[in-house]
Amino acid sequence: MSPTFRSLANPNYRRYAAGGLVSNIGTWMQRVAQDWLVLQLTANSGTAIGITTGLQFLPFLLLSPFAGVIADRMPKRRLLQLTNLGMAVPALVLGVLAVTGTAQTWHVYVLALVLGVAAAFDAPARQSFVSELVDADDLTNAVGLNSASFNAARIIGPAIAGVLIAVLGGGVVATGWVILLNAVSYAAPILTLRALDGARLDSPALVKRSPGQIRAGVDYVRRRPDLMLILGIVFFTGTFGLNFQMTSALMATDVFDKGPAEYGLLGTFMAVGSLTGSLVAARRPRVRHRMVVGAAMLFGALEMVAGLAPSYLVFALLCPLLGLAALTMITSANAFIQLHTEPLMRGRVMALYMMIFIGGTPAGAPFIGWIGEQYGARWTLLLGGALTMAGTALASALFLRGRRVLTPDQGRSNLVPRVWDNQTVARAQKVSE
Repeated sequence: MSPTFRSLANPNYRRYAAGGLVSNIGTWMQRVAQDWLVLQLTANSGTAIGITTGLQFLPFLLLSPFAGVIADRMPKRRLLQLTNLGMAVPALVLGVLAVTGTAQTWHVYVLALVLGVAAAFDAPARQSFVSELVDADDLTNAVGLNSASFNAARIIGPAIAGVLIAVLGGGVVATGWVILLNAVSYAAPILTLRALDGARLDSPALVKRSPGQIRAGVDYVRRRPDLMLILGIVFFTGTFGLNFQMTSALMATDVFDKGPAEYGLLGTFMAVGSLTGSLVAARRPRVRHRMVVGAAMLFGALEMVAGLAPSYLVFALLCPLLGLAALTMITSANAFIQLHTEPLMRGRVMALYMMIFIGGTPAGAPFIGWIGEQYGARWTLLLGGALTMAGTALASALFLRGRRVLTPDQGRSNLVPRVWDNQTVARAQKVSE
């Protein structure tokens, strides 16, 4: 088997990936349909889209630390089945409301928040579950293939959603049928998780309930300058740079005067680059923080260039490059965090990662949406790219400043000095026992 797809030789991972692909397609279909629904209900309000996006990701900011503790305490396989069911219910309700023509903007807000609560508990369990499916040597490959699946869905899902919405009339009812298809798609991961061979899972011992477990996870990350660098980069990128689903809707409607099909295709074009970046990352045997830094800076620069695109065609052609840079950064950051975190702490660390990466969206999305409404959609890209580059430069400068205080022996390693790591893990073990 090709090195790019070597994790698929594992039967458990193959089943898990198949269920995830179906669900990811449905998720991207709903993202396009939900944004288009908000535009229909609010007369193209960028602020309303920003609020919807912010509410959907707000639970990541508020609940991720608790979700990480749950992921370390509870069998992740069972937890993931419950969270997928929890995400299917609000999608089903919103779809019914839209199909019956009774959907209102506040319905979208509330159901986006409910879906976000389930997703907040799903994310750390899903991210850390990969290490139970494959060996450590294949973890980078599996993370890359997960991203490839997610971005293959970004190619398929938005295109299907855009075409279906257009064929069904382009209105509120059309978006409802697309959202209902997403509700059904959650059955795939639930069934494939049930079909996994439990004897082949490399599940770590569950952490016992005790006080101070969230604090132990935060303390572990705080004492790891390499992890702090990655988290700083993903905060600025996730908060200001990766609101592209919202921005592309504004660019399609306000700047280029296009409809739902063209809007859906923008997501597909970006996903072509994202899929390429994921597959390249899957072949990479090692991940260094320099890759994360370089990819984040490139993404910020490309986003600013996209903000100056003179036509829909030029903007669409830039989307694959944006996707390539973004997914190189995201996949590298994800793999670096997992490979350089102790199994005992992985659920909590991945929860903090998701809280910072995705949880920053509630702050950034309304702000970016307001910028688009007040100053034009182009400024959402120009400002988002500039803040991404500035934040990456700041995080890198702080990391380099911290490294200068290390001894020469410590400085040779890409990891945190071993004495810090061992002390922190020992404290975490004491808290968890």
